[in-house]
Amino acid sequence: MRWNPFRLLVSLTLLVAAVPASLAPLPASIPVPPIAAKSWLVLDVASGQVLAAESADQRVDPASLTKLLTAYLSFAAIRDGTLKLDYRPPVSEAAWKAIGSRMFIEPNKPASVEELLNGMIVQSGNDASIALAEAVAGSEAVFAQRMNREAQRLGMTASSFRNATGLPDPQHYSTAADLARLATRLIEDFPQFYAYYAKREYAYNGIRQPNRNRLLTLDPTVDGLKTGHTDAAGWCLIASAKREQQPGGFSRRLLTVVIGAPSESARIVESQKLLNWGFQSFDAVRLFTSGKAAGTYEVWKGSSSSVTGGFEREITVSVPKGQADQVRAEIERLQPLLAPIARGQRIGTVRVKLGDQVLAEQPMVALGAVDGAGFVGRQWDSVRLWWRSR
Repeated sequence: MRWNPFRLLVSLTLLVAAVPASLAPLPASIPVPPIAAKSWLVLDVASGQVLAAESADQRVDPASLTKLLTAYLSFAAIRDGTLKLDYRPPVSEAAWKAIGSRMFIEPNKPASVEELLNGMIVQSGNDASIALAEAVAGSEAVFAQRMNREAQRLGMTASSFRNATGLPDPQHYSTAADLARLATRLIEDFPQFYAYYAKREYAYNGIRQPNRNRLLTLDPTVDGLKTGHTDAAGWCLIASAKREQQPGGFSRRLLTVVIGAPSESARIVESQKLLNWGFQSFDAVRLFTSGKAAGTYEVWKGSSSSVTGGFEREITVSVPKGQADQVRAEIERLQPLLAPIARGQRIGTVRVKLGDQVLAEQPMVALGAVDGAGFVGRQWDSVRLWWRSR
């Protein structure tokens, strides 16, 4: 068989002597404690791996977990400069008379956007949520349209939103999997605002209210995210915790989604159970660091004879404890690499495996640029490639 230089992928297998991670079905050797909830999941944030789940794709009423998307769009507006933290949007009658939990804004005393964010995130204020929606989109109805567009962009394909608060509506629904995806993107895309979710209380208009996420006081490693409750949804909580890992010496973040727990205390207990189980049953290994060289590869027809390959994102995976020696990374690189090559151009793929199971897959990119060679250099390499392919 003739060697085709334009189609060959060279596969390099690297044995990884570190700790593991697992994407899909949970190994039977790691039983999950019984969880009293309609649906739930445990997610490793760095890798995006679901460590365990139950009915995670079942349609549910998201209740005030909806406010994570309201916050996401508000944060995006601040990032884009269309909304400022010190701006004081007018208080509409709809916001002032909002039913359910409130931060108690008043028409004659508009709150700043920063105050509204605290009121929505810490106090779960429906009035604050509506006021932010109106500040971003002009009306809550238009804001809901933006919510649905953003949900689709984020990959929340099983969700539909009709309001900024999470008040019940037949066409307002989501899933534990979609909400986990949203919470992960909020953490990753807006780290500068994440500290709001760790606040244990907030006072506005002379009224001090505690954060309904009582895990913030019970577990010092928990620093977010959001509670929710309606009669239809039951008691809900998305919790996130960051703990130091040994061995390895770096922090891991796990996220849990619990929907439909039977009581306020149950959502706390079940979330804590899942967090403890995830941290105790799995370890994480950092395989590749973003921006650092994973190898140097030969370049043809270029001003340089080689280019350094690496990854734009850190590659970390979670695996059941004790399975480190079974983890390997396979790098497939395009061969030959022909100049010109732009910085960030894909030059291969890495697949991280545990046995036959693919835990992670990510493109390998050029960490530098290589210009094309001159006429003579390109012709010479063409001859060399032709001869090599014979």
